[in-house]
Amino acid sequence: MAANNTNNRTNGGAVAKKPYKIIGTAVLVVAIGLAIVWFKVVRGQEDPASNMATFIAKRGPLTISVLEAGALKAKDPEIIRNNLEGRATIISIIPEGTHVNEGDLLVEIDVSTLVDGRVDQAIRLKNAEAAWIDANETRAITISQGQSDVDLARLKHQFAKLDLEKYDGKDGEYFNTLQSTEGKIALNQEELKKAQDYYTWSKRLFDEKYLSETQRQADELAMKRAELNLKVSSNDANLLRKYDYQRQKAQLTSDVNQARMALERAEAKARANIAQADATLAARKQEYDRQQDKVTKIDDQITKGKIYAPTEGMVVYATSQRGGGFRDDRRPLADGVEVWERQELIYLPRSTSTVAEVDVHEASLQKVRAGLPAIVTIDALPGKKFVGTVSRIAPLPDPQSMWMNPDLKVYKTEIALDSNDPTLRSGMNCKAEIIVEQHTDTVYVPVQAVLRVGEQPTVYVLRDDGSTEERKVEIGLDDNSMVRIVSGLKEGEHVLLTPPLKAGAVEAGSKLTGIQGADANNMTQQINERLKAANEPAPTVQRQKTGGPGQGTDAAGGEAGQRRGGARGFQMLSAEEMEKFKSMSPEERQKLIDE
Repeated sequence: MAANNTNNRTNGGAVAKKPYKIIGTAVLVVAIGLAIVWFKVVRGQEDPASNMATFIAKRGPLTISVLEAGALKAKDPEIIRNNLEGRATIISIIPEGTHVNEGDLLVEIDVSTLVDGRVDQAIRLKNAEAAWIDANETRAITISQGQSDVDLARLKHQFAKLDLEKYDGKDGEYFNTLQSTEGKIALNQEELKKAQDYYTWSKRLFDEKYLSETQRQADELAMKRAELNLKVSSNDANLLRKYDYQRQKAQLTSDVNQARMALERAEAKARANIAQADATLAARKQEYDRQQDKVTKIDDQITKGKIYAPTEGMVVYATSQRGGGFRDDRRPLADGVEVWERQELIYLPRSTSTVAEVDVHEASLQKVRAGLPAIVTIDALPGKKFVGTVSRIAPLPDPQSMWMNPDLKVYKTEIALDSNDPTLRSGMNCKAEIIVEQHTDTVYVPVQAVLRVGEQPTVYVLRDDGSTEERKVEIGLDDNSMVRIVSGLKEGEHVLLTPPLKAGAVEAGSKLTGIQGADANNMTQQINERLKAANEPAPTVQRQKTGGPGQGTDAAGGEAGQRRGGARGFQMLSAEEMEKFKSMSPEERQKLIDE
């Protein structure tokens, strides 16, 4: 019995130990499982791929659009401008929002200065008119005086020629004088011969005592007188031929020449005086016309001081029409506000159609084109949406935005709204979503997941084993958030949102944009050589050494230049890659540079 009790206790103890073994085994299995899980978790945390942000490529509808802000305005407004020159002050202006008819007074601008100036200008006009009339009369007097002087000089010239002809003509004074002198010589010769004959007979008679001494002497004296008269007449003839004729002819010829030159001078002087009178008259006429134009211009400016409505419509101030991302520094139009020439004052809509004018940034300009649909929302009308169509894109950037910010380039784009809702008012702020593309079923990923390696868009796909695959893809347009994948990526694949910098830097830095093959290598070599030459010191500059032998700034610069021009082309990193480089730790940067 005792033995049986002993056996029973033994069997009962064995049975009691079995549950503990089962529990121990279970605990061991759980511990091993936890160890495996912990090991995987720890190893997973140590896996670099598990720390990378990823995105699962999705397939579904995708709308590519451009969202810009702007303001409403009339489709074809009649623009009322200030046409007064310079700056002027508004005396009165019709209230904004008033419905006007054609011919109603819109704006009255102060023209008191012009009115005062017109009085002074009218006086100058009268003086110019008097000077013009005086110049006209002076010209007539000059023409008459010149004609008289020319006629007188011509008459003197004719008289001089007649005097010459009278003296040296065929039957002129010289011929008559010469004949008279020669006649005297002949008479004196006859008288001398007669006197000689008388004296011969007187002498004979005196010798024969028939004639007295006194009579003989008288005949002798008569003979000598005849000889003297003949000699004098002969000398007169010689003087006439040799001297008087030459002198008188030269004098008369000179008188003819002098008279001819005097005539030419008179004619030239008359022409010059007439030309001067014509020039003076023309100048006075131009001055008169100029003063007249000034008076006309002042009258026109005074008339433009009152601006009337050219058509029917509702008044919208131009300063209220300004909208979009900024406003200029112009004060709202009101009485007493100063305006300048050609400033837009009022818009009068020609029709009930409304357009939204938005500023499209230059980065989005290539996406936008005329004819694209758009959805416009109005800040003043929440909950309402209006459909429109892009009707016009400005060919050049908005100059006002460039003046406000030279780095900002926006293009004025008009969107014609389909609705003629009367609640739409010019000047209301709005936002327009221009629909560029709409896809009902397409693959898309975030834009930051796509990296351009060279000229090829590339994504980095995370494989199941934790490694990454560089894959070339074909992309479409993006909406600044998501980019459409045309081919190269499937739905459900994991792509890295932060592609590895090293691969991107190597590929992008080793190739020139748009150039492949030997041309790219050749150009890369040329650029590296020029960079090296640019980093070298100029031969004429003596650079100072800062360290020991061979450790000056030249050596440092050359070494740095070699690092900048390494085989990886690290100097050609894009802006995006450089930002990633800056976010790295110092160890990662040094590792990337060394590689």
